[in-house]
Amino acid sequence: MEASDKSARQLYEEIKAKPTRPRFGFGKKPAIINIDLQKAYTGVGEFVTAYETNPKQIDYVNELAGIARPKGVPIVWTYVAYMDSGEDCGIWGTRTDTPDSLQNIKVGSRRSQFDDRLKIDEKRDVIINKRMASGFHETNLSSLLIWHKVDTLIVTGGSTSGCVRATVVDSLSHSYRTIVPEECVADKHESPHFANLYDMALKYADVIPVAEVIDYLKSYQPPQAG
Repeated sequence: MEASDKSARQLYEEIKAKPTRPRFGFGKKPAIINIDLQKAYTGVGEFVTAYETNPKQIDYVNELAGIARPKGVPIVWTYVAYMDSGEDCGIWGTRTDTPDSLQNIKVGSRRSQFDDRLKIDEKRDVIINKRMASGFHETNLSSLLIWHKVDTLIVTGGSTSGCVRATVVDSLSHSYRTIVPEECVADKHESPHFANLYDMALKYADVIPVAEVIDYLKSYQPPQAG
């Protein structure tokens, strides 16, 4: 193992300034997957489980969706919420049992609700209640992406070191070009956030400025049918 006295932020900034591999790049058709932008994780000051990294994260997520939606790009929003018994959280829910514990995000509760600042089109967007970290695990996400002939996933949300990373790894494992707009993901603590941006940039995704993703979506033209 290589030793270093550099912080996770420093390591990430170095790899961003001098990448060690080419980008995967955008493909022919993207989808946007917004991970767990719900009050349990965005309601800073209301819930101890909430966090904020970039104060404009929600604005950027809304902007991406607003540009992409009229062009027929699938927009997916995931959230976690569990039965009253918590049994659908499985072994993940056995570590603690407090009002702030994961399995105590109950279906229909305030903690399960999407952030009020989000602009979600409930008639056109896809909403997925996931139980585990990855947006792919035991959900209909894979079949949805196949139906839409998607080859590129743009992943936003939180947490960078948890559900975002798990979704990104599964995305690459399903052979999707995977894009992470840096300003659109967040975590509770600085070190896990930057360590996972660093790791995803090295291995699993293109971690790029949101401005580049905005420019791409503005210029994107949907494939012709047929």
